[in-house]
Amino acid sequence: MKRHSSHRDDGVAAKKHLGQHFLKDPAVSQRIAALLSEELDTAILEVGPGTGALTKPLLARFGEAVHVVEIDRESVAYLRSSDWMDPDRIHEGDLLKSSPEDLGMTGRFAVAGNFPYNISSQILFRVLDWRDRVPECVGMFQKEVADRVCAEHGSKTYGILSVLLQVYYRCDYAFTVGPGAFLPPPKVQSGVIRLVRTPDEDPDIDYDLLRRVVKAGFGQRRKTLRNALRAGGFDADSIPEAWLGQRAEQLSPRDFVELARAVRPVQ
Repeated sequence: MKRHSSHRDDGVAAKKHLGQHFLKDPAVSQRIAALLSEELDTAILEVGPGTGALTKPLLARFGEAVHVVEIDRESVAYLRSSDWMDPDRIHEGDLLKSSPEDLGMTGRFAVAGNFPYNISSQILFRVLDWRDRVPECVGMFQKEVADRVCAEHGSKTYGILSVLLQVYYRCDYAFTVGPGAFLPPPKVQSGVIRLVRTPDEDPDIDYDLLRRVVKAGFGQRRKTLRNALRAGGFDADSIPEAWLGQRAEQLSPRDFVELARAVRPVQ
């Protein structure tokens, strides 16, 4: 989903406050849908379907496994009036305030979407919250966010999302999409990424602790880890000596897992 004051031919207006820019290029929709594994045996949850540009190729591939969640009432009404989408699999609501069960997900499910730019990072943190139930995620983001997710350690774009997602998922940048693929066209380029869960490489670490360590490390990214983690409430003396003078961007995702195992929160 994504925006302007103009209406589409179907009468649904893209809304700026929802970060909507409707995808109008069917070739792009087909490419996104094709990124999900053919052997997926889970439900598919599409976030922000708008008027169904991506929904239709998802339905063509996965049929009744596809559910959608949409916060825009106008888009929901449009989808429910269609003859190609089962109304029982259209969920009106806010992904960020919903449980999987609220959205019809009773087991594992993949996540897909042309994600609203204004909440794209929050959607990815939601995927992380549900990481044990989400084996794959594919979708469109502002290119800056897509680049950040897939960034390697040592780069300036490497950050909190890069580390946390790469600990649990293989993150691949698939392709770039120009503004002309949307109505209305955004002012930035978009990037499509694919996340594939790597449960066989799951770290033996508490996720909340790992997230806290990563956030502290990047909270003051110009400082050394000694100073950044101390400011984040950790005992600097518990930081392994090899990393004391380094900055957060120099550590790989697996380094952060080892760091989280070693450091002690200040009591």
